[in-house]
Amino acid sequence: MTIPIRNTVFDKIKEANRLTDVELLKSLAKDGHVIAEDRFNKILLDLEILGLITVSWVTKDERRIEIVTIKQEIDEVDEQVKETMESDYEASFPGLDK
Repeated sequence: MTIPIRNTVFDKIKEANRLTDVELLKSLAKDGHVIAEDRFNKILLDLEILGLITVSWVTKDERRIEIVTIKQEIDEVDEQVKETMESDYEASFPGLDK
């Protein structure tokens, strides 16, 4: 079973966290994945549409590719409920001290 090239490209980007398209193409070629420029651009576009990466121009001929990181909001109410449930659970075992 072969892994789709899009997954391989995404894995390379995720591994580096941030790199240029030139660096990415070199890294892929080093691993034996030679991709035509139009296919490479389509893969980057697909990954960007999926919200997995961002692509921005650094120079006229070079783009910076970065992984999109999602900051997870912490709901204070949920955290308080979780802490209360944990303390209630621990209190349900009388005679055991921490």
